[in-house]
Amino acid sequence: MAQTNSPVAVIGAGAWGTTLARMLAEQGVPVRLWAVTRELAIEIDEHRENVSFLPGVPLPEGVDVSSNGPRVLDGAAAVIWVVPSRWLREVAAGMAPHVPANVLHVCATKGIEPDTGLRMSQVLAQALGDANEKALAAELVALSGPNLSGEINEGMPALSVAASASDERARQAQELLTTPRFRVYRNPDIVGVELCGALKNVIAIAAGMSDGLGFGANARAALITRGLAEMTRLGVELGAHPQTFAGIAGMGDLVTTCTSRLSRNYSTGLRLAKGESREHIETSMRAVAEGIRTTQAEVALAAEVGVEVPIAEAVHEVLFEDLDPRTAAEMLMTRAQRAEF
Repeated sequence: MAQTNSPVAVIGAGAWGTTLARMLAEQGVPVRLWAVTRELAIEIDEHRENVSFLPGVPLPEGVDVSSNGPRVLDGAAAVIWVVPSRWLREVAAGMAPHVPANVLHVCATKGIEPDTGLRMSQVLAQALGDANEKALAAELVALSGPNLSGEINEGMPALSVAASASDERARQAQELLTTPRFRVYRNPDIVGVELCGALKNVIAIAAGMSDGLGFGANARAALITRGLAEMTRLGVELGAHPQTFAGIAGMGDLVTTCTSRLSRNYSTGLRLAKGESREHIETSMRAVAEGIRTTQAEVALAAEVGVEVPIAEAVHEVLFEDLDPRTAAEMLMTRAQRAEF
């Protein structure tokens, strides 16, 4: 990995942001981790552990924690954005005046903005770019893949993808983030990589519901397979390359998210199957299940471009229209017969 004496700013002290900060610090990179509140920053700094979002994982001394945005950004060589999708625009806009020029931007937030249908790198470019929005968008890097924080912090190997229209920027992110146990690939298809990272969360909610209803391995495999087809249809219509959906950020992340209880979206589906409401699930979770908001955005985008997304539509009805999960499964199974391809 490329060494740097300049600090890397990690914006967002949730589980994934803290994990990335920890990985960088362990490789000798000075890190400044931004927490949304002063109380959270003090808690992490005093315990040298993120008790609220990543308990039991010690934080290296190379990580400086603060809630002061200008201080965190001052002199940074790279900025990694790991803010939940619903707050990314607001946080980035507030920090825009303090971001150093020509810095490497890595967007590690997964999701689609419901009101605009924009991917997270597009949201970031708008919030930061002002008159230079197009130039910034061409250099932004999206980081996505099957990256469960719990496993990475236990030292288990994992892969990810750095996607950008700029190969130079993708290489910089790749060199910065690669470790002996975290291998990063490059991909020029930032549209596809970001859509994979967002849309797979919707399928994961469906897979969690299926498992929660006791439907077994056959049904889970069906959801993963048809979910991938659904993701690919919509992605290609929105400008993505179909091959991306068969790669690390697509199939790789989809399988992980649809089968692991460490996934917040899969766990959300399990709880929906047991009768809990979306409102109760959201208020009881300290972290964010991005798939809930992404479901709204996906259904709206699909309707706009005329693409069928029956799994996402079923998940949407369960989440927002109080449809019983078992009824949703019956609706999917009794749809009109068609060819597979």
